[in-house]
Amino acid sequence: AGMRTAGLTLAYEELEPYLPTRNQETDAAEFRSFLNRFLRGLPREARAMFIRRYWYGESVAEIALAWDCSEEKVKSSLFRTRNKLREAMAKEEIYL
Repeated sequence: AGMRTAGLTLAYEELEPYLPTRNQETDAAEFRSFLNRFLRGLPREARAMFIRRYWYGESVAEIALAWDCSEEKVKSSLFRTRNKLREAMAKEEIYL
C-alpha cells in the first residue's frame, strides 16, 4: 500500500504542471464529464497508458512491460497525452 501511495504521489506530481489553474474552480461533475470525453477521444493505447499511470499509479516500467514496449515509448505517450489534456482544458476553459 505504501508503494502504491508513493507511486500515485509521483504520478500526480508529473501531471500537476499540465493542469491550468485559475481563481474560479471547475465543478467536480463538470470536470469528470470533460475528462471522460477527453479519454474517450484518445487512441486505445494512449488512453490505457494514461489511466494506468494516473489512476492506478503504475510505474513507467510496469506499463512498458504490460504493453511490451520500451519505457521511452511510454514516457513519450504520457508526455503527449498530458500536453493534449492541457490544450483541451484551455480550449474548454476548464480550470481547477
